[in-house]
Amino acid sequence: MAEDPRVVIITGANSGIGLSFADRLLAIDPTIILCLACRNPSRADTARKTLLDNHPDAKIELVRLDTSDIKGIYETAKSIKRKYTRLDFLYLNAGIMPVTHLNWKNMFKAIFTPTQLFEMLTTGEGLLNLQDNMTNDGLKTIFSTNIFGHFVLIKELEDLLFESKGRIVWTSSSNADQSNFSLQDVQHKHGSQGYSSSKYAIDILNVALNEQYNQHGVYSHLVSPGVVATNITSTFFPAWMWSMFYPIFLLIRVFAPRFVIEPHLGAESMVWVFEEDRICIRPDRKYTSYSSGLGHSYVVPEEVEYESKAPMQLYSQLDKLYKMFTDKYTGRDNRSDNE
Repeated sequence: MAEDPRVVIITGANSGIGLSFADRLLAIDPTIILCLACRNPSRADTARKTLLDNHPDAKIELVRLDTSDIKGIYETAKSIKRKYTRLDFLYLNAGIMPVTHLNWKNMFKAIFTPTQLFEMLTTGEGLLNLQDNMTNDGLKTIFSTNIFGHFVLIKELEDLLFESKGRIVWTSSSNADQSNFSLQDVQHKHGSQGYSSSKYAIDILNVALNEQYNQHGVYSHLVSPGVVATNITSTFFPAWMWSMFYPIFLLIRVFAPRFVIEPHLGAESMVWVFEEDRICIRPDRKYTSYSSGLGHSYVVPEEVEYESKAPMQLYSQLDKLYKMFTDKYTGRDNRSDNE
């Protein structure tokens, strides 16, 4: 009897890294059931049609998911559990970086210090000015969209993941920085680097999820696309500007290989994890897409630095918040879970 096809869910898959990864994934394994979990149904349908143009026999399904809408995530999880009896890969790729403008003053200063300029271009540190608002749930938008909404989705799909011995794959960033994160302010209410904070929180949450889930056969992995031109960067660095500076970026890539530029190269780490044995992937490493000057992509494991108790302390805070919203939106009493 033939085994049921594997099910892969990708959040934020209607453009950029997510869409490029979906395209590469279907080329590797056209038998999978691919579910695009996206906020905008119209754009998700356009992405589905684009993928079907390249892979006419692919089975691609859509669910609506807005990770900034906590109440809606519970409904999305119900829909997923009705659709599927297994979940092999859950790629948590959706995210926002609401940049209002570039800090050109800092950038021009850095021109005279090449190492500082490369660091700024490859991490965004000191270059990006963000505006972080509040969601209807009373959470900081970046925190909810990038990490907590995904955490709620994981918790709601826990049984399905356990039964399938599934794998969770987080999209982190080169912008993740321990110095911008605090366990006393996990939502980054009192700072200006919400994106960097949320991505570092993902880095250490990945460690905690492995501590919690490996005993159930579920593994969590961490990837980063490097520096890529996608919709998330278009608000402050429009396409015409990328085109104008493209030759310079190619030169930078020779010296800063995390500057991969193209989304299909940035998806290399996501593809690598899909094909790699879960046991060989370390929870304290971020598998980052790199590229040679000629555009040959490869993956480099980068160490995640953290204090030993920090991952589980973050997990506990998120779990407490999850239980509060679960009680609010579903009426379920989860107080005894994992206690």
